[in-house]
Amino acid sequence: MINWITQLSAVDPSLFFAGSLLPYLLFLHWLGQCKSVHRFTQLGFRLTLLFVAVTIAAAIIALRYFDSELVAVDRLHGGAEAFLTLSNALIVAGLMQRLNQHGSQGAGE
Repeated sequence: MINWITQLSAVDPSLFFAGSLLPYLLFLHWLGQCKSVHRFTQLGFRLTLLFVAVTIAAAIIALRYFDSELVAVDRLHGGAEAFLTLSNALIVAGLMQRLNQHGSQGAGE
């Protein structure tokens, strides 16, 4: 088991990132076509890509200017995580709006 974990840790994670990008873009396209998903939820999922871009940029800045990993540079790490918080908040807000709309439609019937 330990040997398998050691081998797995040697795999370059950028391959997984590149491999996950196309399915996520297809998901975003499908989400844009889906009329039942609130626009806040759609925006939140799109902002997740912005979070990824900001995190990559922040990691490069942390490495070049601070000679450290992103997790060790609190201001950069917090700034990047703020985009994830924003995207998650929009996703939840959109889901709550949609639930409230369905709840008010059901109460009027």
